[in-house]
Order: sequence, then C-alpha cells, then structure tokens
Amino acid sequence: MPHEANRIGWNRRQLLALAASAAAIGPLGAQAQTRTHFATRPVRVVVPFAAGGATDVIARVLGERMAQRFGQSVVVDNKPGAAGLIAGDAVVKSQPDGMTTLLGTTSSMLTNKYLYKKAPYDPLTDLTPLVRVCLAPIVLVVTADTPAQNLQEFMAWIQTQKGRLSYGSYGIGSHGQLACTTLSEVASADMTHVAYKGEAPMVQDMLGGQVRIGMGSMVNLKPHIDAGKLRALAVTGPRRVPLLPDVPTFTEAGYTQDALSIVGWLAIAGPKGMPADVARQWAAVANHAVASREGMARIIAAGFVPVDDDTPEKFARLWAQEAPVWGRLLQAAGVQPS
Repeated sequence: MPHEANRIGWNRRQLLALAASAAAIGPLGAQAQTRTHFATRPVRVVVPFAAGGATDVIARVLGERMAQRFGQSVVVDNKPGAAGLIAGDAVVKSQPDGMTTLLGTTSSMLTNKYLYKKAPYDPLTDLTPLVRVCLAPIVLVVTADTPAQNLQEFMAWIQTQKGRLSYGSYGIGSHGQLACTTLSEVASADMTHVAYKGEAPMVQDMLGGQVRIGMGSMVNLKPHIDAGKLRALAVTGPRRVPLLPDVPTFTEAGYTQDALSIVGWLAIAGPKGMPADVARQWAAVANHAVASREGMARIIAAGFVPVDDDTPEKFARLWAQEAPVWGRLLQAAGVQPS
C-alpha cells in the first residue's frame, strides 16, 4: 500500500546508532517554536488506557516537554475501557479550542469505526487529526522449537502443515489477526485464529507451547526474543524498528500485501472544528516533544518508530487513505461489527 513514510529508509547501521544514542541526541528536524497563543489554562491530554502502560508513559514524557511550549501544564487524563471509545467520546464532546485532545492508537481513532455498530462517535468525522507521534509496527514471532529460521522458511513450513496450526493475536480485529490471516491465505495454510484478551495471555501460551505462532508489540515480545524463547521473523510497516534492527520488514522479504505493509500509529487528535492555526501549533509542539532526547528515547524503548515531522495536513491525508484499507482488511478477515 502506498504510504508517505515509505520515503524514509534506514539501514541497519543507522538504526543501531539511533537506538544506542536515543538518550543523548537532540531534536531531529523539529525547530524551536515560540509559545502557543491559545493555551490559557492547563492542557488536557486524554489517554484511552490505564496509567503505567506504554501509551500512558509516552503521553506523560511528551506532556512534560509540551508544557514548556504551551506555557501551561499538561494533564494526562486516563480514561480506559470500551476499546478506547470512552476516551474518544470525552474528547469529541469537548470544546474545539485546543485545550483537550486525545492521544490514542489507530484503533481508537480509526478502526473502531468498523468494529462497533453503536459507537458514540465516528472518528473520521468527529475528530480533527493533528499529528502522529510514532508508528506502531507489530512483529511476527514463533516459538524456539519451530523449524523456520526466517519468513521464507516460515511460509514454506505452514504450507506443509495445512489445517494443523494455530496463531495467536491480542484480540478480534487486531492487526495481528489481519496480518496472520493474510499469511495463511498466501500460503493456503488454513491456520486457526486464537484471539486472546491482550498480549500477556498470548505470550504465556506461546511460552507454554500451546500456540507456536503469534503477532504483537515489540515491548511485550522483545524480552522473550532476547531470551531465545521466541524467534522474530518480520515486522509490519515501511521501515525497520530501532528496537529490533536485525529483523526485516515484510516488504523487504517480498510480501507487500496491505495487512503486512500498513502500520498502526500513536497520534494526537482534537474534537471536530478545531481552528487550523491551533491545529498547526499543536503539531509543532508535539513534533518538538518527540524530537527531544527524552521523547525519542522513550518512544524507541517502547518499540515504536518516532515521527517528529508530521503536520495536520499530512496526517489528515494519511487518515483518509488508510481508513478504507483497514475496513477492507477487517471485512476480508470475517470480522463482524458488534
């Protein structure tokens, strides 16, 4: 699938240097900005997850950096539950003055549209896209006793095991399900999807040998990859991930299907009707926070790929471009809205 991030290619040496020096680097392309004019009181950033998770931690690190530009404190407001709909609804109902925004994921800002019939809002029409802060690729892993050492061997192996294998993901409609469904179709492997309520139980079953194939986030899978209990074969998205620089993308390995080349993201959005100048100021402040030493280091440590050069216009185009792709993928995987 076409993606404006495809223009950026990092080689292995560059990725290793970025990961190793994240704690010591300065801004990467974000220029110093004057303070914003709209922030007249503390700015609220709503996060659709509980405190302590990767998104929450990133929100707080970026919030500290953004507060310097806003000239106001940034309050992280955790509103977990209902697959992000509670947080999104709170932002949708807020004033479009830039004082309340959502720091969420592709699901809370895009794919929920296709997963829930009675969602309280339509993210494509009720939110204003402001800026992405990072890409959120996922990684295909297999247990250490699996004979496949790379993606090509994996595809050949699952073809010989037609109808016998299961794969795990962190839920119905997850990117992991969509990607593995595609791999199964390409290889005519007829694999069975095992949907878990989160990544922790999926990882537990993989380590226990109940499931040999899974897809999930870097931050939860990397410790087991490092320990040699799981083997990473490929990552989604247009570029390699700093946390796993030796693992190729699916595209590098020759698989360019939408579910394998598309990538999720963490991003900031506001309610419908935000003035264009406020949106641009938000993007500039967020870019500067991402490019800070602390912001860059935290994002890389969480297994994400930093984005410090986004604009509301670029994000809006990407949002509109990717929405129907996710919709088609969910439909093709047989995911029915609830």
